[in-house]
Amino acid sequence: MIKFLTGRLRQFKAKTAEKVQLPQLISADGVVDSRTCGLVDTVQSGWFRQDSGELLEGFPITVADVVLDVGCGEGGATMFAARCGAHVIFSDTDAAQVERLSAKVAASPARGAQALVCDTNPLPLPDGCASRIIAMEMLEHVDDPAQVLAELVRVGKPGALYLLTVPDPVGEGLQKQLAPTSHFQKPNHINVFEREAFAALVTDAGLQIERRHASGFFWSLWMCLYWVDESGSDGATRDNIKPPHSPLLNEWAKTWHQLISLPDGAKIKQLLDSVMPKSQAIIARKPDHG
Repeated sequence: MIKFLTGRLRQFKAKTAEKVQLPQLISADGVVDSRTCGLVDTVQSGWFRQDSGELLEGFPITVADVVLDVGCGEGGATMFAARCGAHVIFSDTDAAQVERLSAKVAASPARGAQALVCDTNPLPLPDGCASRIIAMEMLEHVDDPAQVLAELVRVGKPGALYLLTVPDPVGEGLQKQLAPTSHFQKPNHINVFEREAFAALVTDAGLQIERRHASGFFWSLWMCLYWVDESGSDGATRDNIKPPHSPLLNEWAKTWHQLISLPDGAKIKQLLDSVMPKSQAIIARKPDHG
């Protein structure tokens, strides 16, 4: 089983052409790294398809694209687009994050780059400047999601593709019963989007939905376990939770790796992802006219 998992990770490293540095899958003492486990799970869900150049299945990125990644955080989506050779524009309110990401992008094959330290409302960008717009796990943090989405529509070219993700309401509902109240206060999650309300938000902005996707049961349960563990007392969001993790979380990561390595693991994963995903994603398009 360990050979299988390390083989899968080796294949993923080869596809990224040594441009992504990943921690070891399993440490010398048998601990499975949660971030790496989550990444392998994400790839199995159709994300980061290096072979086809799709950030998510149905969202291709080419050298010709101008890709805007708002609320870029650590920059996983930006770096994927950069490795595709696109011109990348990335923004975040955290200047240190933007500075670190800028250094990584500078060493990538991106044909151009623009770094912005700003709020998304407004964006210091001209109308119709981007062909691919990414907003992953950021609308739940903003005061006026509709206004932010309107700003994203403004900067998209006619025919531009949008990849929008927010936490799924099922997992959020569980976390509300377990997490400290600060997790659902500024600057954390101040909006919880029911699935149809999220879709309506997108269509009301004038976009046409092309595909909907849900994944991340692994992270949904991971976060629930985090909140009931004594380490889960500070209200941090997932991206700010750093190792070392508790034995409880390490055992969950190890168990999930074992599960998705089974012959029917993909079926079980797909079922659980549909029941309690961490994130819901929408791929939408701006109409060619107007």
